Amino acid sequence: MSKLRKNVMMLAMLCAGGAAGSAGAEQKSVEVVHWWTSGGEAAALKVLKDDIARRGYAWKDSPIVGGGGDQERIVLRARVASGNPPDAVQLLGMTITDYAKEGLLGNIDAVAQKEGWAQVVPPPLQKFARFKGHWVAAPVNVHRTNWIWANKAIFDELKLTPPTSFDELVGLADTIRKAGYIPLAHGGQPWQEATLFDNAVMSAGGPKFYKQALIDLDPKALGSKTMEKAFEQMQKLRTLVDPHFSGRDWNLATAMVIHKKAAMQIMGDWAKGEFVKAGKKPNVDYLCFQYPGTAGTFIFLSDQFASFKVKEQQRPSQMVLVSTVMDREVQEKFSLLKGSIPARTDVQMDKFDDCGKQSMVDLKQASRSGALLGSFAHGYAMPEATQVVVKNVVSQFFNSDQSPAQATRQLASAVAHGM
Repeated sequence: MSKLRKNVMMLAMLCAGGAAGSAGAEQKSVEVVHWWTSGGEAAALKVLKDDIARRGYAWKDSPIVGGGGDQERIVLRARVASGNPPDAVQLLGMTITDYAKEGLLGNIDAVAQKEGWAQVVPPPLQKFARFKGHWVAAPVNVHRTNWIWANKAIFDELKLTPPTSFDELVGLADTIRKAGYIPLAHGGQPWQEATLFDNAVMSAGGPKFYKQALIDLDPKALGSKTMEKAFEQMQKLRTLVDPHFSGRDWNLATAMVIHKKAAMQIMGDWAKGEFVKAGKKPNVDYLCFQYPGTAGTFIFLSDQFASFKVKEQQRPSQMVLVSTVMDREVQEKFSLLKGSIPARTDVQMDKFDDCGKQSMVDLKQASRSGALLGSFAHGYAMPEATQVVVKNVVSQFFNSDQSPAQATRQLASAVAHGM
């Protein structure tokens, strides 16, 4: 029996024990499982909590520590196995689809149709929020992973400008290191290395190749010379981080940029939430620019709240939650704090900063050109089982002395054989 399966079984027994005690809990509450525990995330989450309270419901908070949601997926599986699912849970992409295929998610069409969600949610998000034509999840935002966040004071001091090619990025890093700063703040966790890989694949091959390799899982693309170039970028990025990166949480890496310890971080725009929380302003304290080689593209993920099938008396609280999540004013306030942009396309740009406005413009442009593509790292590109396999290959490469050619062969083989 695998260690993961043992953990799930143990958690299931614990959750089953708590289920009986919670059966008679207050009905005017909604339990939400999520992984938003950093400062910026908590500030954004309060927007949802406050609106739920305004509607007369108590928010029962069930956070699972761990950026990217890896730990949450283990705990959630245990709760579902024990027959004690939460009212709603923060999920990403293919995980929503997997639970829907198992018949575990509730139908929220009544709210979606009444509020006209289909007219305001971009089709690539609806692909995951709907299953067989029925709404099963409510998207609260859109995040983008092909961003670089930089300390403006360091760039000004060294007279640097945002790089437009990967070679320029590496050149900047040499200047930054010689000045006594860490070029790239990074947290050594598989999902963070997968986020780097999102960018490297897009930069090396462009949107057509990204789709062929990471969404279509084309064997030729996975084993190609272009994929070797992506691993070459990963190899060079590894030389830009400090020796203590292993196991570091993403928000601690962001703090290194905020506090002028490091010059840059490659991370989704939830990192901006940490800058906002610290009182920093774009183009004054920090810079945001696209990972070199990815201009005109938008690698997306969307935080969505899925509703599980629950007892009939719990349904009203679920409907209130998803209505809150999709409220236009709530989405605006939430994204202003979270660093994202709203999932609704009818939210105006005027209150958003330069980084947010750029994301809104780029999303529409990328959607028209076919360059709005789901993030592999965050579950919007390939099935979860395959994603785990690819993450393992990527993380192993980043933390070893493998050659790009070896990693490319391993990647193609792993996807082909599910190893």
